[in-house]
Amino acid sequence: MTKRIGLYPGTFDPITLGHIDIIERAVKMVDELVIGVAVNRDKGPLFALDERVKMVGAEMARVSQKSGVPIRVTPFETLLMRFAEEQSANFIIRGLRAVSDFEYEFQMVGMNQKLNDDIETVFLMADVRFQFIASRLVKEIARLGGAIDAFVPVEVASALRAKFNGK
Repeated sequence: MTKRIGLYPGTFDPITLGHIDIIERAVKMVDELVIGVAVNRDKGPLFALDERVKMVGAEMARVSQKSGVPIRVTPFETLLMRFAEEQSANFIIRGLRAVSDFEYEFQMVGMNQKLNDDIETVFLMADVRFQFIASRLVKEIARLGGAIDAFVPVEVASALRAKFNGK
């Protein structure tokens, strides 16, 4: 049987409890999971690529240990389907929070299938506890000095506070 390798791509600026929920459920379907941390200059990330990779890596070490599934955290700045091929991924995992997410993702699946129809896309609905969490909103709350502990892991909350408080 072929090894099932999943790829969960994103900017992860920063990684949230919603992302981690999707990852914890995704590892139940794969033999190995690759977390692709996208450079994505268009979004103008708050955290540098190496900071995001480090934060994601710290959280994934915990998830991997708990699940027993190997998780690789790898930065990328290429076409997603090319990256998926380089990682030998069988499928791409995407999280959905709302109907508006689906419209964008539906269009992307069509494009990705034209590029490589051997790689499937699997959608996981966000748990209702996390459907409202968006990295951009978490950053805004942190910038304005609000409480973010319910949205991100402890280490990520500290990193956000340090970014906005200069500490």
